[in-house]
Amino acid sequence: METILIIDDEAFIRENIVRILGDGGYRVLGAATGAEACDLMTRHDIDLALLDLNLGAEQGIDVLKSLKELDPELLVIIITGYGSVESAVESLQKGAYHYMKKPFKADALRVIVKLALQTQVLKREVRSLKRADSGLAGTTPLLGESPAFQKTVRLVREVAPTPATVLITGESGTGKELVARALHALSARREAPFVGINCAAIPSTLLESELFGHERGSFTSATERKPGLFEEASHGTLFLDEISEMAPAMQAKLLRVLQEKTIRRVGGVREVSVDVRVVAATNRDLAQRMAAGAFREDLFYRLNVFPIPISPLRERREDIPVLAKFYLDNFSRAFGARFQEIAPEALRMLQQYRWPGNVRELRNILERICIMHRGPVLQPSYLPPELAPCAAPVVGPYATQLPESTGLEEALEALEKRLITAALVTANGNVLQAALRLKIPRGTLRYKMEKYGL
Repeated sequence: METILIIDDEAFIRENIVRILGDGGYRVLGAATGAEACDLMTRHDIDLALLDLNLGAEQGIDVLKSLKELDPELLVIIITGYGSVESAVESLQKGAYHYMKKPFKADALRVIVKLALQTQVLKREVRSLKRADSGLAGTTPLLGESPAFQKTVRLVREVAPTPATVLITGESGTGKELVARALHALSARREAPFVGINCAAIPSTLLESELFGHERGSFTSATERKPGLFEEASHGTLFLDEISEMAPAMQAKLLRVLQEKTIRRVGGVREVSVDVRVVAATNRDLAQRMAAGAFREDLFYRLNVFPIPISPLRERREDIPVLAKFYLDNFSRAFGARFQEIAPEALRMLQQYRWPGNVRELRNILERICIMHRGPVLQPSYLPPELAPCAAPVVGPYATQLPESTGLEEALEALEKRLITAALVTANGNVLQAALRLKIPRGTLRYKMEKYGL
């Protein structure tokens, strides 16, 4: 339910607007002064404000400025009396969304408010999309025919319409965020934002501000109030990826938010109500983390209301042809390739590989092939060496048996190429991380990548 704040010093006008908008299903709060309005702003998640320009001793323009300092994204509709049009125009220049002249009709007010709230939803969705990494070829649907994957899909459909907190578990690259997005898309919250964050990617000193927001002046660089992700995901879904990497102090604060449904911004003194569904994910064994004292048991049980495990790709090989065809079609369109099918031997190689990087590794390989080759058939020679059918242990899951060679130099080059490929796959294409694994300078690795066409 959207929350609207009415700021007018005349009680009968406030009551009239509360009646008109309350009948439309909105939650409406009233304030007679700028100070009351600012106080309500700090305690509630306000979607829209209606502000009278003439507040007795106060100037509405000054109150508008104060509201915008508290929340730069707040939409404000100015209410002005006859003869105050110039002031209304000035307020538009200072960030107001629209203005209405008194007296106004109830139907006109309802229309303007509806349009303003729709604008607010779109703005939040744009911010959410900018934050999300949707990938070059767009968002991937849930695809798979294996019994294990179909079980996951059934769980998603069962829990999506409910408000239950969900914990998604699975190895890296199995598609945990895709499942979280499917939960959001199938829920009653689908029109509100989906906001995701990788808890392992944000330093613990900054994670609190990122999640809960901060007040102006709460630290050196806090020049204005900043809403956190809980507020950004208002009425929607907040996806907490790699929850196992959250510091213990933050775990305690997150637990309180899940229990109380309120947050306190960094530097703030008041609680702010939030309406957000939380979906968490991890690639770690939380039982082991709890035994080691690195993860709170009470937080685990609060998150694990409805667990959804995702099997690794090596345990659902029936899904590989469907996924490979989907990525091949998508990346062919994205890069102007002409792939139409996968050769039987190439498909057999894809299905026999163990996929330590799971679906993400499959996606990366198909993307690389569509960059380097034109099609129309994906041949076995296009696949990287670690997928060779003669694979035998050399270095972990990537090692392969050396091919027959006429000399030592060719054999050493073949081994070097496969070791480099394995390091790059393990590091998800990060050259620096791969160089560290291989214990060689990054420049040397780049030279060898160019040499072997990697």
